[in-house]
Amino acid sequence: MTAVPTWVDRAAFPFESKWLELPAGRMHYVDEGSGPAILFVHGTPTWSFEWRHLIAGLRETHRCVAPDHLGFGLSERPAGAAYTPEAHAERLREFVARLGLERFTLVVHDFGGPIGLPLAIGSGRVERLVVLNSWMWSFADDAEMTKRAKMVAGGFGRFLYRRLNASLRLITPSAYGDRKKLTKAIHAQYLRPFPDPDSRERVLFALALALTGSSAHYEALWQRRADLASLPALVVWGLKDTAFRPNQLAKWREALPHARVIELANAGHWPHEEDPQAVLPAVRDFVGGA
Repeated sequence: MTAVPTWVDRAAFPFESKWLELPAGRMHYVDEGSGPAILFVHGTPTWSFEWRHLIAGLRETHRCVAPDHLGFGLSERPAGAAYTPEAHAERLREFVARLGLERFTLVVHDFGGPIGLPLAIGSGRVERLVVLNSWMWSFADDAEMTKRAKMVAGGFGRFLYRRLNASLRLITPSAYGDRKKLTKAIHAQYLRPFPDPDSRERVLFALALALTGSSAHYEALWQRRADLASLPALVVWGLKDTAFRPNQLAKWREALPHARVIELANAGHWPHEEDPQAVLPAVRDFVGGA
């Protein structure tokens, strides 16, 4: 049995840890509660810890499943694995099949969009969709995002990720609506899985490169956005997000014209962590919780 590392804050994250052996490596996940299933798909540079408030608030009425992508959180980080969104998406598909999740609400955040949304296209598994500050389209026509991607793609960007842990020490704090909400205790839960340069490059820098390197994957999702338009959908957006601007929210309004959209004026990139008092009731109401 795999032990939970001592650095995990069990007061904040009291859920039972489970692991699933996949061909590429061992994935950690939590599976709490019973009832209609909800699958939570995190992005970078976090892990299932980011869903703790929603899991705690929904597990009385729903089965809450939250995996850590390979390389993140408490999952394994095999040297030979691929850490692109496409590879994570394929492993997530395997994970869902192995757990026997036939019908569920899909909740995605950040890179969780392009990783999790393939499950909602053509599979018939996804009943409802919740999107929090994420995307599913190429940034080829987005000058700001393309500029950012180019900045991190070169040697200097690699240095920043490897040596300074830029993803967690620079980008993450700047994307909070109120940096004080990223306490030292919370920040530590995200820093500890990436203690050395190789772990940061292998997993975090790989996704930084994928902002433009996986454009074909995003474009393929966008071309099938009509498959999502009929799903009941909720979009929750932190307007102080410095990573995903309001023009990204406009794209979701286009893709999901019937979605309920909640804009949180004081939240940043992690609305479910920064303002759970607003996000949890909205999600509970959407999924039909008591």
